Amino acid sequence: MKSIPLEALHTELGAKFGPFAGYNMPIQYPMGLKGEHLHTRAHAGLFDVSHMGQLRITGPDDPSGKKLRQELETALPCDFNGWPNDVQRYSVLLNNQGGIEDDLMLVWRDATPEAGPEVRMVVNAGNRDHDLALLKRLAPNLQFEWVDAALVALQGPDAESVLSALDARAAQMTFMQACALNLMGVQCFSTRSGYTGEDGYEISIPSRDADRIVRAIMSDARVKPVGLGARDTLRLEAGLPLHGNDISPTISPIEAGLSFSIAPSRRRPKTKPDGTQSMPTKTGGFPGANTVLEHLANGPPRKLIGLISSEPVPIRSHAKIVNVAGKEVGEVTSGTVSPSLGKPIMLALIEANSSNDQLFAIVRDKKLRVEPTALPFLPKRYKR
Repeated sequence: MKSIPLEALHTELGAKFGPFAGYNMPIQYPMGLKGEHLHTRAHAGLFDVSHMGQLRITGPDDPSGKKLRQELETALPCDFNGWPNDVQRYSVLLNNQGGIEDDLMLVWRDATPEAGPEVRMVVNAGNRDHDLALLKRLAPNLQFEWVDAALVALQGPDAESVLSALDARAAQMTFMQACALNLMGVQCFSTRSGYTGEDGYEISIPSRDADRIVRAIMSDARVKPVGLGARDTLRLEAGLPLHGNDISPTISPIEAGLSFSIAPSRRRPKTKPDGTQSMPTKTGGFPGANTVLEHLANGPPRKLIGLISSEPVPIRSHAKIVNVAGKEVGEVTSGTVSPSLGKPIMLALIEANSSNDQLFAIVRDKKLRVEPTALPFLPKRYKR
């Protein structure tokens, strides 16, 4: 397994490690999963997500960024027109059938006196090499460079005051804004975002400086280390999909409830109430566009929905979902007992025409009643 830059620090903190996407990752600390989860909701948790892939993407001889924008719009269903500097957005890398090869975070960065425009991209750990090969094929004229940096997430209601003690500009950022913060004399590319539903930051720290800066962040008593176990329960309470579970190469972004990842300009024209048509300027033109546009126009055959249960039994991924007649209509894609709510919560992919039916999950040959519920299970607390 590959190691992350801060492995020695996690060992010192008493982490229990496990394999994840080919990396030796901290899964849990002595506080335990539930304690780590609830501490993040109440104060601030520090997550190491250095296994994620960080890419810097540029266009050669491209001072205006036109080539960079055009090629990435061929690869992704986004639109860079009007995309402000240092703003992060969510996108998806699709296959020709409209399935999600990966979900991505992108930041557009304007040219500076030192360098031309660039896009910063974060990809999922297990897809690093696959994504890079696919992006190079879809955008052959661009340059892709892995960033040599640790990536940590500081999440929770105290995250702002903790980080702004190191750089006051952190407090001025709002959700999905990016900034190169100066942390202890080191430029650290940061976004106000994360994967827990809490306010917080993801901070890219040059590997050589990571130990010193992370120790400084953790010197604040409000910050505790949190492993991938609690990261998973936190993201599920926030209704956020996990690639490999809730989204995959066989699931379209419309089925997954991610329609917002398809820029309005990439869709088909719509008839307005006054009878005129909206005029998207860049309809289609990305992998899987036919399937995605069909699902947008006529509805997808399946839906990713939230389910909740009052049964005192965990309902895990791959549990079958059936209707009153016992017909299988889908399956659980992620499931846990919510530490915040104290009851089982699930994401499930089901037939679209069954979303209003009474549903049951099959656990050890028993039918357990589950109720569709609006997502997220817990309100998100981003700073808008």
